[in-house]
Amino acid sequence: MADDYLARIGKLIRDARKHRGWTQTELGAALGTSQSAVNRIENGGQNISLEMIARISEALDSEIVSLGYSGPMHLRVVGGRRLSGSIDVKTSKNACVALLCASLLTTGRTTLRRVARIEEVYRLLEVLNSIGVKTRWINDGADLEITPPAELNLAAMDQEAARRTRSVLMFLGPLMHRVDQFKLPYAGGCDLGTRTVEPHMAALRRFGLEVTATTGVYHAEVDRSVSPERPIVLTERGDTVTENALLAAARHDGVSVIRNASPNYMVQDLCFFLEKLGVRIEGIGTTTLTVHGLAEIGCDVDYAPSEDPVEAMSLLAAAVVTGSELTVRRAPVEFLEIELAVLEEMGLDYDRSPEYHADNGRTRLVDLTVRPSKLRSPIDKIHPMPFPGINIDNVPFFAAIAATAQGSTLIHDWVYDNRAIYLTELTRLGAKVQLMDPHRVLVEGPTRWRAAEMMCPPALRPAVVVLLAMLASEGTSVLRNVYVINRGYEDLADRLNSVGAKIETFRDI
Repeated sequence: MADDYLARIGKLIRDARKHRGWTQTELGAALGTSQSAVNRIENGGQNISLEMIARISEALDSEIVSLGYSGPMHLRVVGGRRLSGSIDVKTSKNACVALLCASLLTTGRTTLRRVARIEEVYRLLEVLNSIGVKTRWINDGADLEITPPAELNLAAMDQEAARRTRSVLMFLGPLMHRVDQFKLPYAGGCDLGTRTVEPHMAALRRFGLEVTATTGVYHAEVDRSVSPERPIVLTERGDTVTENALLAAARHDGVSVIRNASPNYMVQDLCFFLEKLGVRIEGIGTTTLTVHGLAEIGCDVDYAPSEDPVEAMSLLAAAVVTGSELTVRRAPVEFLEIELAVLEEMGLDYDRSPEYHADNGRTRLVDLTVRPSKLRSPIDKIHPMPFPGINIDNVPFFAAIAATAQGSTLIHDWVYDNRAIYLTELTRLGAKVQLMDPHRVLVEGPTRWRAAEMMCPPALRPAVVVLLAMLASEGTSVLRNVYVINRGYEDLADRLNSVGAKIETFRDI
């Protein structure tokens, strides 16, 4: 087998392993071989038989690595086309996964409206189903009904599905109210570098949850005599950390004060949902939340999560990089105001409609119409800040936008260890992206985009950024192994096609 093919196969295996959340040692154990052998395979330094490829495919899930039709999904993009018309923003991925975890708080039935049909949701549903929760899609698949059992069968948890989503961490808060001891596998998700779970543990420890980590597993034990005697100060103003603290506080019989809380969009949606369960929360939208918990929750709940501001930013970026006039409808403007202010400074020509409410009755939406604009680089660097600053997940889209602008733009993604590195993939499409360090890139525009064939980065937002750049690139590009995009976006290719893109989904035969 040629060295080039060995390297390409090795990279595919490495990306699939990371998607699975496994170390090289864990994959070696599943294959009955050593970590060093896996390392040689992933670096293209070892001949590999078809039998071994098949065994690796089975271990890592055929959706990621496989032989034949059921193998990885790819996208073929004919770029250089203008988009036009209007496109609706889907409901929030991050809100939906939090609400799926929160459904474990009540013994009643939960109905969630217009749930995002994405891989991240499917993985959590597999986990919920495996422990005895009944779920079914209703109203022609638009809505989701969730019915918990009287007792959860945690011993039967689908370990593979749980390892493939970091959202399983948010089971800690609800499960501590259902059982005294339980186990969770290590969380997976995007490859964004090392992210400690200690802030979660520090917050939940105040409610009596102690977690011990062994190889691949969190062992959780609840001491019900422990109760927070003073405000809980989160050491990280993280979204999932705040959500876990809220989930713990919701069933704590008393008043819990959470400080340095994230007021971001998915946290607000979770708060609105908890209020429907009867939990009173003061300070929604601020960094201090006062939660009046309930010892028991048994009511049915019907809730409609709001739209996704990160998807809205994706669609705005698609219009900008392709020089198109496009209307993005149902954009949650209160979580995009800083991004829009920066784009205005860069020279974006756009209109916004009057505000109206999302189906949850609380979140403010607008329709945004973007027109072709001559952009210039912003005066200051682009960097994320907790809400109401630029959203952490919106920062990568500014790399593609900056590449269309005149001048140099410094993008500082200080939150994640290596996500900025993936933005250098844009150079393969003609962009000038200089890596300053693992957190900072310098983007020089404007760009004469060119088509290319490349592997999908293993992190969601950079992967979509590459896809958007392909839309702007004259010629035909191929983006291989796009599972990570399907984790966070519902039918993105088809929806972009509906406004003028030309994207074909295919698999290797």
